[in-house]
Amino acid sequence: QVQLVESGGGLVQPGGSLRLSCAASGSIFYIYDMGWYRQAPGKQRELVAAVTRGGSTNYLDSVKGRFTISRDNAKNTVYLHLNSLKPEDTAVYYCNGEIAIAYGEGVRDYWGQGTQVTVSS
Repeated sequence: QVQLVESGGGLVQPGGSLRLSCAASGSIFYIYDMGWYRQAPGKQRELVAAVTRGGSTNYLDSVKGRFTISRDNAKNTVYLHLNSLKPEDTAVYYCNGEIAIAYGEGVRDYWGQGTQVTVSS
């Protein structure tokens, strides 16, 4: 069984910063890409940022230059640094990992439970 546990959300004023963390644990053989998604009320879930095992990244256009994704492969952990936050960044942020649980097994998506980020004065 694989679990992804997020932490670090909260309430922050516009222009502020937060750091989200997501640790994967359980029967993990290999983690491929990891990423962060978000879903605001009444909107579809969208990919915010993703990072390959080798460290290549891609970002949603609206967060480029403000958010930074990174990962620690030894700790099976992915981070998202959120800077210069705006009210429109308010959403539930979900961690995602593409994980194989054994050699030769297929890769599947695993999700965290979500952490609320609220940007408001």
